[in-house]
Amino acid sequence: MRCVNNRRISIWRAAALTILLGAGNLAEAQTPSPALLVLEKSDNMLAIVDPANLQIVARVPAGQDPHEIVASPDGKLAYISNYGGSDSTLNTISVIDLTARKALAPINLGALRSAHGLAFAGGKLYFTAETNKIVGRYDPATQSVDLVLGTGQDRTHMVAVNENLDRIVTSNVSSGTISIIEQVSPRADGLGPLRGTTGPLLTGSPAASGPPPGTSTLPASLRKTWRVTNVAAGRGAEGFDVSPDGKEIWAANAQDATVTIIDVVSKRVTQTVPIPVRGANRLKFTPDGKRVLSSGLGAGAGPNVVVLDSGTRKELKAFDLGGGAAGILIVPDGSRAYVAVSAKDKVAVVDLKNLEITGYVSTGRQPDGLAWVQ
Repeated sequence: MRCVNNRRISIWRAAALTILLGAGNLAEAQTPSPALLVLEKSDNMLAIVDPANLQIVARVPAGQDPHEIVASPDGKLAYISNYGGSDSTLNTISVIDLTARKALAPINLGALRSAHGLAFAGGKLYFTAETNKIVGRYDPATQSVDLVLGTGQDRTHMVAVNENLDRIVTSNVSSGTISIIEQVSPRADGLGPLRGTTGPLLTGSPAASGPPPGTSTLPASLRKTWRVTNVAAGRGAEGFDVSPDGKEIWAANAQDATVTIIDVVSKRVTQTVPIPVRGANRLKFTPDGKRVLSSGLGAGAGPNVVVLDSGTRKELKAFDLGGGAAGILIVPDGSRAYVAVSAKDKVAVVDLKNLEITGYVSTGRQPDGLAWVQ
């Protein structure tokens, strides 16, 4: 009898252990919410990090030479640009299923090469393609590129889109410019250039063989086009951000150790601010618009990250993270920032209230692009 009871106890313990192990495996299989996404550039991998303990919970192949990453608003997918340089033959954007934590079929951009900057707005994915000097837009619903806008500038690199989807901003590294691309309407009488046009027209210009002016039957909404204004910033203008109120563009100039501030309405430079960061290539506003962070990959001693007061334009604090820094991610509530310390294979956590480093994530080789998933 005792043998039978012992056997029953052993069976019960084994069953309980199986249930516990199964629950552990299920928990391990789930992507944390929220989650920090980190591109390990030299490993061609995406690391999924639990912000609660700063541990990597999974890695997923990210395609060749991954540089920038953005997540869909529902947190189900991540899109990763496969760059390869401004003369690259790479023409893909990798797609990651964040729930299953696996790579899906990449987006093939055809003749558009060296995708880099990414932004997700209005249910569509905006991207830059340096080789072609353009900003493009991909529609996941139709699985097609439905918009291509040329800048005429060299190394069209990063991109941002406003909430109304009628203004796109890009940085052009080798040209040292910021492109402000705005959707505009034609004149009501159909005569002459577009109302308010000062830059090159990209689409919608009447063909020489078309109907006489004023005879078009197309509604004005269907004849809207895009106007490009290229504003001179500084040498190596690369990382930039638009202030949360939409009034200013701040651009970090990698070769000048400065930040150029541009008024959006007038499209003119209002100020150039020196910063102590060498090779500054990324810049982000805090959600309240009160502070600006800029990071740099510059070699040698000195700060890798600087925090500026956006109102006074003065330095609040600078950090030496021990190596060149790149991607910046500020969480939605503005409480902290994550900064990719590419040269040291780690991501720093910055407390934005006290302006202190509170921890690090150990990553694979050369972390760069960062994204946040709720």
